[in-house]
Order: sequence, then structure tokens, then C-alpha cells
Amino acid sequence: MVALDGGVFLMGTDDREGFAGDGEGPVRESRLDPFRIDPTAVTNEEFAVFVRDTGYVTDAERYGWSFVFHLFAPADLRPQVTAAAATTPWWLQIWGACWKQPEGPGSDVKDRIDHPVVHVSWNDASMYARWARKRLATEAEWEYAARGGLEQKKFPWGDELTPDGKHMCNVWQGSFPNRNTKEDGYAGTAPVTAFEPNGFGLFNVSGNVWEWCADRFSVEYPKMAPRTNPKGPKRGTERVIRGGSYLCHRSYCNRYRVAARSRNTPDSSTGNLGFRCARSLGQ
Repeated sequence: MVALDGGVFLMGTDDREGFAGDGEGPVRESRLDPFRIDPTAVTNEEFAVFVRDTGYVTDAERYGWSFVFHLFAPADLRPQVTAAAATTPWWLQIWGACWKQPEGPGSDVKDRIDHPVVHVSWNDASMYARWARKRLATEAEWEYAARGGLEQKKFPWGDELTPDGKHMCNVWQGSFPNRNTKEDGYAGTAPVTAFEPNGFGLFNVSGNVWEWCADRFSVEYPKMAPRTNPKGPKRGTERVIRGGSYLCHRSYCNRYRVAARSRNTPDSSTGNLGFRCARSLGQ
């Protein structure tokens, strides 16, 4: 794990590119105690060891299905769009889709062992973290680590998405949601160490997969959060996710910025949702 000193940093953004409805602002000073965080998202290989050792069954496996992006769903398995995804019709409810069958029956992760595990809920991620004697990062810890020592930059490497034309992360290129030119080299997930790490040595904190955080989500919470070790509101039905994913595109979801935030219910799973772990010093 990467050991970080913590201290005071400027969290959030007042950038006009931000989404006011997500509660990205205001910019505020946050103070963190030292902590450790994984340099990468948890991989399929690591999650497989957890399942083998514990017999754990994920929420997607218990429910019998998960959401798969429409271009990845096998033609013979494509159902009608569910009511749950009515506003995002590119998500299809695929029966049998889960972490070890990312596109449903007939798919597997044998050639993706070094890719981030997906189709994992907040509940699943929390159970893995407990087994690993770790925990999920708070939202403040996640942002501090993702910034890599830079102050108020849009991305972990600066303000330009592709400096000098170089791709620094795995996000959508082309016309979403039907044409991805894959200029960064990937249509779906990339290996967890793809692209250069940030200044703290963390990989893929922008794009690739959304990452669960420990905090409950509230749009208003950033305005009233404690300035020292904020841990999210005490009540709420959704959990924070950070970092964006391979499906993010400026035309509708430029949430691969380090200050961007979103949410999902703790039992939800999709083909672009994963996690990384943290640990308090002394834990």
C-alpha cells in the first residue's frame, strides 16, 4: 500500500465544468490524518482469492443479474431495457452477469486477471476490505490520494485531458453511447496498472472503473462537512463513487475529474464499478 502523510488540502471544485447537482463544491480545506491506500483497484485475481477463501457470494450472484453495457452484451442475451435503466438505456439487465462472468453466461475473466473486478456492490467491496484487514477509503481520503499532490487540478496529472495528445486514462472516445474509437487502447476495462501513475503512485484514479468510497452520499454534505477527517453524513440511502469509468465522456459525464462525485445504492452492481482499499495507520 502507498503511505500518505495526510495534512491539509483543498477538496472539491467550483469549476463551471462541475455538476452543481452532485455537490462538488464549495472548495474547502480538509485535514486528514496519515493513511495508506492501494495503488490500484482490486483485481479479478485478488477478488478470486477472496471468494475461494471465504465462499463469498456477491449481490449480483444472489440477485441473479447485473447491468452490462449494451455494446458488450451478447446478441442472444440482450433483453429489453429495464425500468431501472430507463434514463440510461445503454445499460442492459443481463441474467447471469457477475464478477466472474462480466458479460453474462459464456464470458469469463481468464484473460482479465489483472483488470479491476467489476459487478461488485458496496456491500461486496466492504466485505472484501474486511477480509483483507483493510477498509474503503473515505471520500476525502480518496480525493486527496487521487490528486497526487497537485492542488486544484482537474486531473491527477494536470488540467489537460490529453497533454500533447497523450492519453493518460481510459475513458470514452467517439460518440457516446454507440461508437467508441478506442484511441486510448481500450473499449472496456484496462489492466489496473495501465497508464502512468499520479504523483503519489496511484494508478487509474481517473477512468477505467468507478470506485466505491466508505461515505454515504449527500449533495449538501460538502457545505457542512467537518474540516478534519470528514466521513460523510450519518444518514443516506446511497454511497459515494469516485473516479469515473471507461464509459465517461465529456458530452454527458465528465466525472473523470478528480473533484467529481456520484452515487449508487449499496447493493447495486454494473460492469464499470469496482473499488480499491485503504487502511488507517495502526489498523
